[in-house]
Amino acid sequence: MAKRVRTRTVMALALGAAAVWAARDLPAQIGARARGARRARMESSPQFSGGKFRNTVPATEVAAASMPRLFISAVTDTESRKPHLPVPVVNPGPASADGLHVTWYGHSSALVEIEGRRVLLDPVWSDRCSPSRLAGPRRLHEPPVPLRELPPLDAIVISHDHYDHLDMVSIQNLVDLQAAPFLVPLGVGAHLERWGVPESRIVELDWNESHTIGTLELIATPARHFSGRGFNRDETLWASWVIKGPTRRAFYSGDTGYFPGFAEIGAQHGPFDVTLVQVGAYGDAWPDIHMFPEDGVSVHLDVRGGLMIPVHWATFNLALHDWPEPADRTWREAKARDVRLAIPRPGERVDVDNPPPVDGWWQQIA
Repeated sequence: MAKRVRTRTVMALALGAAAVWAARDLPAQIGARARGARRARMESSPQFSGGKFRNTVPATEVAAASMPRLFISAVTDTESRKPHLPVPVVNPGPASADGLHVTWYGHSSALVEIEGRRVLLDPVWSDRCSPSRLAGPRRLHEPPVPLRELPPLDAIVISHDHYDHLDMVSIQNLVDLQAAPFLVPLGVGAHLERWGVPESRIVELDWNESHTIGTLELIATPARHFSGRGFNRDETLWASWVIKGPTRRAFYSGDTGYFPGFAEIGAQHGPFDVTLVQVGAYGDAWPDIHMFPEDGVSVHLDVRGGLMIPVHWATFNLALHDWPEPADRTWREAKARDVRLAIPRPGERVDVDNPPPVDGWWQQIA
């Protein structure tokens, strides 16, 4: 009995210590608010009004009435929202920057290798997409490769500051492991600066502004979403991204609801050889900020895409839909609209000019 009591005491102390550590980490995880010259630049943006960034087409954010249902479902109805067998993770092996290749690491994290340059999108390698190490959505599969095994990068691109796209620990590791600049929408640089990213490596862009790295041009383009890591919303900008090489082009939607701006992006910057489009974490309560899979296919067509690679699914449970549903619906819609599609396993490196056939791998483990 005494041994059992000692064991419970040790466990309680360990959990208490972990909780204290997590609480100490919380303020840093939330990030920082823009001040000084950074704040002044935000306030001069056409997208900034009344102390917040605004969408060109107004969007209803996650409705408060939907939160109790989402919480109850997360606790009690998890079987259909996760795979029943392990997600098949692939080690992509040595990377070559020639041509155009995309390696999807899970959720929205991906590497775009384009004509000799490498761009990493929304790197999230932590176990949870949450400000807490003890709570919040947990990964359904391991990262295909450790951050230290990524090839040398030319740019690290962030779409917005939500926890499933901007991960503090991954950013802090990348600062030491890579020499690439961080390209972020307006205001997000304040988070990075707090986390130890040198100001010289932070490039903040408004919509339709661009930054050139050698022969590569990266352009922040509009999206229909929102932002915020703490209690304050929309004090940093969100964006989709255009990646232009000398002859090849890629488009990343970021998180977004569907809106007419994508046709304008296609007219101005397309056609694109490949698109990475958000298709998961949707729901009837928030249709304006996360697309349904059918909308994702429409975005691909609007921007004049060649090959479509769906992202923002498979890795974290962030909505009420079944785990395989985003891929199933995307595949069905792509076939109906004659869209070239690749649905790679996490870590699978896709040659855009010779993509693997869609084989329904996710259906075998759902």
